[in-house]
Amino acid sequence: MYNFLKISFVFLGFIIVVIALLVFSFTQSMKPDKDKEEAVKIQAEQYLKDNFNENFEVYDTLYDNMGNFEFEYAAKAQDKNSKTNFLIYYDDETNTMVDTYIEIKWAKELESEIQPFLRKNLEGKTDVYIIFENKVGRNLSIDPNDPNCYKDYDVEATIRLTIPRKKKTDDEKVFNEFVSFLKNEDKLQHGTVIVVYIAENGVVLVDDEWRKEF
Repeated sequence: MYNFLKISFVFLGFIIVVIALLVFSFTQSMKPDKDKEEAVKIQAEQYLKDNFNENFEVYDTLYDNMGNFEFEYAAKAQDKNSKTNFLIYYDDETNTMVDTYIEIKWAKELESEIQPFLRKNLEGKTDVYIIFENKVGRNLSIDPNDPNCYKDYDVEATIRLTIPRKKKTDDEKVFNEFVSFLKNEDKLQHGTVIVVYIAENGVVLVDDEWRKEF
């Protein structure tokens, strides 16, 4: 009996040590590397100096410890005039530094264009998330200091609307009118509209999702 208890306590102690090591390892992996943060910040500041005017600045860094982005470390930058925040990071595909300024700026412009329609036709709070093509500014060789408007280019965008309620019978009619509004009022000629409903408990009502490409 004594030997059994002794072995049990040793085994239990081993399990506790293993769990503690795993927790410690996970905790450490969640913390950013200060040297890597400083490195991406220095690279980003040089990138701004080479490609942007004096109205832009680096103000922080981002560490992606969950694999949500295509980078691990990025610098947070800002257009001091428009307060547009964007990211600068090293792109492994092109082996160069890239930024998200144009797609973020255009997303803000498009959202300001569609908000009046949404406020008028959709009751309650509707969260809007707009995505233009990744690296669209680089792909179109757009000067970030003279970006023009997204309407000046043949680009597509995905507009995701999140509505905190259940689906209503006349919703589809409103969403189709929204797509017509985008095209007929020269807001966006090509893209995708996705509507997601969220229940009161925060669960996404997947079966009620609405989507249309145009």
